[in-house]
Amino acid sequence: MKHFLRMLIQVCLYFYCKFLWRCLKFVMRKLTGRCELQRICYNTKPGASRTMKIETSLRDSKSKLLQTSVSVHPDAIEKTIEDIMELKKINADINPQLGISLQACLLQIVGYRNLIADVEKLRREPYDSDNPQHEEMLLKLWKFLKPNTPLESRISKQWCEIGFQGDDPKTDFRGMGLLGLYNLQYFAERDAAAAQQVLSDSLHPKCSKFSKAEWEKKRMDKAIGYSFAIVGINITDLAYNLLVSGALKTHFYNIAPEAPTLSHFQQTFCYLMHEFHKFWIEEDPMDIMEFNRVREKFRKRIIKQLQNPDMALCPHFAASEGLINI
Repeated sequence: MKHFLRMLIQVCLYFYCKFLWRCLKFVMRKLTGRCELQRICYNTKPGASRTMKIETSLRDSKSKLLQTSVSVHPDAIEKTIEDIMELKKINADINPQLGISLQACLLQIVGYRNLIADVEKLRREPYDSDNPQHEEMLLKLWKFLKPNTPLESRISKQWCEIGFQGDDPKTDFRGMGLLGLYNLQYFAERDAAAAQQVLSDSLHPKCSKFSKAEWEKKRMDKAIGYSFAIVGINITDLAYNLLVSGALKTHFYNIAPEAPTLSHFQQTFCYLMHEFHKFWIEEDPMDIMEFNRVREKFRKRIIKQLQNPDMALCPHFAASEGLINI
């Protein structure tokens, strides 16, 4: 009975607040002569703050046209904006900037949804050793990370040197499918020097090329190593969940002037990989069994950063030179 009453109160409160909000919107339009979309575009600076407010306004609208505008095909955005302006009785000649601002916001909103679909498609595609393209990507990953060390055979214990668990990496891609391989290859190819350094630093000091003095100088004398490739797949999972949950909207809406693309997602993975490596060293775990604790702490830090509407993850390595520093 108590549970039923609690639910009833919550439902009543929801409809009460929704009614009050619609009344407030009506009053504001009468007082300012502008609809909510106009007020957002004119009073909020471009970027995540504006786009997320526009997205909420469209999604919560009682108009079917506005509700569906956040999921239209990119080619239909221009026509959709014309329909919105007509519905809201807004003169495009008098308010030319409004159409431009709405278009920029819708490109980001629709692009984010499409990016989720593209990433999900890669995640669901399993690695196939009979697929020449998949095999070529895997061999390129080795070449980029170990340019001076030839791979003796496709099935080899050498794969452990770059952080895979066994002699055939295909079994390690099961969780994230091709997405994990795409991200690892992107990092290794686009910023080979940084990727090779992270790989080298991820090794246990006993296996590292650094001398004990060099490790002490780098404050890594007590550092515990980790498996580069496995951690890369794990960080891919982190990036994927940040994307699907909507947490990355802040970042993408601030750095992508139009629709965020797969390249933006891969650049974000590079940033997370680089930052996680530094975070791992700073945490100085006692052993690899602390990985989940460190990863969860890192995840919470990233989410906290992304809660700032002005936040744009600011990579400082070659793979992300194209990002806009807000």
